[in-house]
Amino acid sequence: MQAILSVSKVSKTYASGFHALKEIDLAIRRGEIFALLGPNGAGKTTLISIICGIVNASSGTVAVDGHDIVRDYRAARSLIGLVPQELSTDAFETVWATVTFSRGLFGRPANPAHIEKVLRDLSLWDKRDSRIMTLSGGMKRRLMIAKALSHEPQILFLDEPTAGVDVELRRDMWQLVRSLRDTGVTVILTTHYIEEAEEMADRIGVISKGELILVEDKTALMHKLGRKQLTLHLQQPLQQLPAALAAYPLTLAKDGLELTYTYDVQGGRVGIVELLQNLTEAGIAFKDLHTTESSLEDIFVSLVSDREVAA
Repeated sequence: MQAILSVSKVSKTYASGFHALKEIDLAIRRGEIFALLGPNGAGKTTLISIICGIVNASSGTVAVDGHDIVRDYRAARSLIGLVPQELSTDAFETVWATVTFSRGLFGRPANPAHIEKVLRDLSLWDKRDSRIMTLSGGMKRRLMIAKALSHEPQILFLDEPTAGVDVELRRDMWQLVRSLRDTGVTVILTTHYIEEAEEMADRIGVISKGELILVEDKTALMHKLGRKQLTLHLQQPLQQLPAALAAYPLTLAKDGLELTYTYDVQGGRVGIVELLQNLTEAGIAFKDLHTTESSLEDIFVSLVSDREVAA
């Protein structure tokens, strides 16, 4: 799939000497939802700010649909919509006026029909004549998205878009994200709600201490790094594992009444069949079993922890 955003060898070092980003290489596909995950201070916001022209990179290049963000700033920036973490709006303006003004900042001709559609999609139409100071926090968050969509961008950045918002708003926003992707808009988000990335994203990037340590299709990532566990609830307690089962990654718990088998998602199905046969041959009976699978959060924590240990 064609890349709409290309980041090549981008680094950022601040005057204090702090290395916020270290030679980031990243290509974002047109029309995908890409989730950038990382702990606080990992460099997520710095990277987004460089792509959006808010912060200057120390080295490297960024191109948006072929437009260099430095040499061809206006064309590149016109293709981008940004919803920052902070809520910053003119409190005395009306909803309609501020969204319309945002569109004009990018030199786009007036299009009341588009502004109306954006406000309706974000459940802001009834508030179109309200002053921003009268809106709730959740409504102000919707307004920030409306401003970012006002000029019909091809790429939408959502920097922690659901931080501090209620469940209903979060659900509405993810429905909007899906509909935008369906119309061809590329969506790049950072989030602390890893379950949302797991549900929404096509691809996952993990950044830690300024380095992009992994970029992978979500399904492939879950398949490659995920783990499953089969837990058997035994009829009689075991004091120790029989020698015949020593080759299996098994652990005993619950005073010998629980036996857990950990295996790769790729497939331990054959291994499970053999294990159950060996259990039967060893005279070990169980009364119940269940399986669990690694979540994206488990994988993320493991990746970042491994990186910190290696450092």
